[in-house]
Amino acid sequence: MTDIFDVIADGTRRDILQLLLRRSTDGDAGTSVTEIVSELGVSQPTVSKHLKVLRESELVTVREDGQRRFYSLSVAPLETIDDWLVPFLVDAYGDQAPDIDYPGAPLNDGAAHAAEVVGRAAASAKYVVTSALRRLGN
Repeated sequence: MTDIFDVIADGTRRDILQLLLRRSTDGDAGTSVTEIVSELGVSQPTVSKHLKVLRESELVTVREDGQRRFYSLSVAPLETIDDWLVPFLVDAYGDQAPDIDYPGAPLNDGAAHAAEVVGRAAASAKYVVTSALRRLGN
């Protein structure tokens, strides 16, 4: 499998992922290649080439409907990146980590605060456990 960091290093692929993320809040029917081409202003062959790389790295899924293909974001591989980045953020910022803008549907204030608290606690706990296991030689 291609290194996920190599895959997302390309700006056009990041643009496609961001577009699919924005569209994922509208429903899960997927986004057609034609819509991606139109939205990004990139040629169809270029979009298809990048979608192939994203498919092979399992960052997107495809649904076929006759001659048309509809793409959706698959977030599971992005958890690898998240797992890799969290220790740096925890070490650098501790409880003072900066807010991260998320282009998805907005949460109400209570839900956003709860999600932030739970997310930071989970990331912190995972880092502590991983670090302890590493020190124990496991």
